[in-house]
Amino acid sequence: MSLLFLLFATLSYAFGTKLDHLQVLDSLLKKDYDRRATPTNHLNNATTVVCELYIRSFGSISPVNMDYEVDLYLRQKWVDERLRHADITEVMDLNDPNLVKAIWKPEVYFPNAKHAEFQFVTVPNVLIRINPDGEILYMLRLKLTFSCMMDLSKFPLDSQVCTMEVASFSKTIEELRLEWKNVRPVIMGKGLKMPQFEIVKIAASDCQESFQIGNYSCLVAEFYLSRSVGFHLVQSYLPTILIVVISWVSFWMDVDSVPGRTTLGVTTLLAVSSQSAGIQSGLPQVSYVKAIDVWMGTCTAFVFCALLEFTFVNYKWRKVGRPPMQSYRVNGEVATVDLPTDPIKQAIQFEKKDPKNAALARKIDEYSRLGFPLIFAIFNIIYWSYYLL
Repeated sequence: MSLLFLLFATLSYAFGTKLDHLQVLDSLLKKDYDRRATPTNHLNNATTVVCELYIRSFGSISPVNMDYEVDLYLRQKWVDERLRHADITEVMDLNDPNLVKAIWKPEVYFPNAKHAEFQFVTVPNVLIRINPDGEILYMLRLKLTFSCMMDLSKFPLDSQVCTMEVASFSKTIEELRLEWKNVRPVIMGKGLKMPQFEIVKIAASDCQESFQIGNYSCLVAEFYLSRSVGFHLVQSYLPTILIVVISWVSFWMDVDSVPGRTTLGVTTLLAVSSQSAGIQSGLPQVSYVKAIDVWMGTCTAFVFCALLEFTFVNYKWRKVGRPPMQSYRVNGEVATVDLPTDPIKQAIQFEKKDPKNAALARKIDEYSRLGFPLIFAIFNIIYWSYYLL
């Protein structure tokens, strides 16, 4: 029984103390507190606000829209001596939108944000922590879409730098100065991974927004991202390599296999064209050449050259040799004709191939069996060395 009484007394004291602190805070806000003035306005100094970002989720970067989505906590900390009182002896954590409206807070915004949402589920995601010494921690949760202008000249073997900017909206640098937290100003959530990129480095630095009406303090966080190549190796590079290799099968087919070699060449050409169109459908229409364009264009050229090789070889193979010349005397004069007079011999002569052209056609096929793979291997060495190193 005594234990229950002691517990009840402790809770009553804590609740009474909390209630007293809130009453003191209300009296401070109603007395001489002006939420429009900065905490250091009476000193003619700029109020320093320390900022910190905690990234809960980092959405996939869209190359089409040139943006990315994040879910983050924005933490701001400053000192407001007007909220310091001897009767406030412990930290107060408050989730009260009315209190947010009543106190002064930094009017910051995100200059490179395209869209922003404040989280209301299940309550407004805002926290105000007031310390006895007047230090205030203001934390809120936001869902934002930031623009990220990417250079896709090395896509999909590229690396990108996306920024996240925080700046003062209405207070100039003489009134408000933003600073990053000294240790780990930008924190990524535990186990946070991106589907297409790997975060190589995060750099936090200061910047300054200059306008005609004044200079404004701002902060910028730079995310150095490296694209994961595994997806594109499986979905883009490997299929096109196989299509190019399949087009070389025609070099081992007989020269007389016209339907088979023609079907193989046209089918592989359509396959690589379809693969290229599928890749381009998910990319923006930029004015420069991308790495994937070089790859798909070269693979299309190899398949097309294999089809042209068969066309030339078939032409040489079917080319008929010149029939022997025969002379006849007509009205006392000698006349020379190219065709034999015997119809049977004439038909046999037309069907007879030129041995030199037939040998040349077979030689071209033999050289192509070695030349095409060798040139394609040299292209791969140059391509991967240039775009990766």
